[in-house]
This record gives sequence, structure tokens and C-alpha cells, in this order.
Amino acid sequence: MTSQPLPFGVLLRRWRERRRMTQADLALSADSSTRHLSYLETGRSQPSRDMVLLLAEHLDVPLRDRNTLLLAAGFAPSFQERSLAELASARQAIDQVLQAHKPYPAFAIDRHWNVVLSNGALPQLYEGCSPELLRPPINAVRLILHPLGMGLRIVNFAEWRAHTVAVLRQQIEARQDPVIHSLLAEIMAYPAPLGSDEPAAHDAPQRYATPLRIATRLGSISLLNTNMVFGTPTDVTLSELTMEMLFPADEQTVAIVKAMVDETAAGLANSTLSQRAG
Repeated sequence: MTSQPLPFGVLLRRWRERRRMTQADLALSADSSTRHLSYLETGRSQPSRDMVLLLAEHLDVPLRDRNTLLLAAGFAPSFQERSLAELASARQAIDQVLQAHKPYPAFAIDRHWNVVLSNGALPQLYEGCSPELLRPPINAVRLILHPLGMGLRIVNFAEWRAHTVAVLRQQIEARQDPVIHSLLAEIMAYPAPLGSDEPAAHDAPQRYATPLRIATRLGSISLLNTNMVFGTPTDVTLSELTMEMLFPADEQTVAIVKAMVDETAAGLANSTLSQRAG
């Protein structure tokens, strides 16, 4: 049994309320009138295509949902949704950015935190992870916090989970998504590993960012993450991609990462020699 699509007016009101805007606020920013917006929300008036796109722009509605608003108003969608494979130039640009970030990990994720591209750096970080969690599509949030993933080796598990919960809640606030709701409930149920550090309140004022601290067999490393997105995307897939890049937070991490890179290079060299000898 399929549910009936919601009318444009209902969707408009929900987005306006989600953005905590009054009808007067939205009317002023969109150079319209409160009366006209009221008529649109109650269904007494129907918007033009340009008005739908204008209101969606001022409400900062994601492209996927702008298409939904257009359909609800009786218009065809404006924004294509192609696979990353079809977006050849964008994929190449993303891959170049990710590869240039080596030897530190970098990956591109979709709106549900699934990894769509990665630079494959530092395979030592994923030692001991369940093969099930490393099978595509890899979910970055689940891989890091799941007890069968990296969770047991996240030194500041409670702190990093709190950071992740805040990010997911912001995402839900911006756009209601049942998949993100489910992911949030899942990670909140993960047990904290014994010995993981609790957030240090006295460090908070001095700290400028929350690091991801990971115990590895070569020592504990500390990484800071940054996000990059495409500016002015017109494709739904591209608009929902984020590039996550990890940077060393201290000199110890720099030294351990160098040892990991040297270890990987030595392993590749030995493998090549073995193949030639065979």
C-alpha cells in the first residue's frame, strides 16, 4: 500500500517551520506577501514553478526535496540524479583530491554516510574489523563506532560518539531522513568499550576541535577531520556528497603514520619480489 504524496502547501509549511521562519520572515526574504504564502500553504493558491524554486532557495531545501516540492506543485523535477559513475568529471576531481591527501585517509560519503570513494590510505587502521563491515557499501559511522569495527580501538569513544550524535541530529534537523534516524538509534545503543576515555571537561576550552583517537598495533594516533562539499551543485547525487579528510593532530601521529606507510611499502616490495621469484 503506497502513501499519498503530500500537497505542496503542507510540504511548504513543514519546511518553513523546520527552518524556524514565520510566514512574514519567508515573505520578506522571498519578496512576496504573507497573505500569498498563507494561500499557498492552505492550498487556496497554486505557485508558479519559479515561485517553488524561489521559496525552496530561501528555505535552503536540499535538491532532492526541491524536486519533491516541484512534483507536489504539479511540475517536473528540475534536478537530475545521476550515479557517480555517470558524473565522470566530478568523480575524477573527487579522486584527485582524495589521492592528493595521502598518506592520510580521505573518502567521499553520501547523505547516509556510505563511502563511495576512498584513497585507501593506512590499511592498518582497519585491522581486526569484521569483514561484514568492510563489505561495500561501507558505512563510515558504523565502521568507526561498531564494536566489531573500530569501536573497541577508539580511545575517546564516548567523546567521538557524542560528536557523531550531534552531527547526525543536525542532519535530521536539516532534513528528516528515516535512514539517519535509524543510524542514530543504532550508534547510541553501542556499548562503550572498557577503558575508553571520557570527555575531559577541563580540556574543552583549550581544544579547538575534537580529535579521533585510534589505538593501533604501532601506537595510538590522533586525527582531526575536515569536510569539503561541491559549490553550487545542480545534480542531486553531487549535492549530497561530502569529502571527509583526516589530518594528524600531533607529532606522534605523524611518526606512526610514516611507520605505517613504510610498512605497507615494504610489504608491497616483498610481494613483488616473491611474484618475480615464482
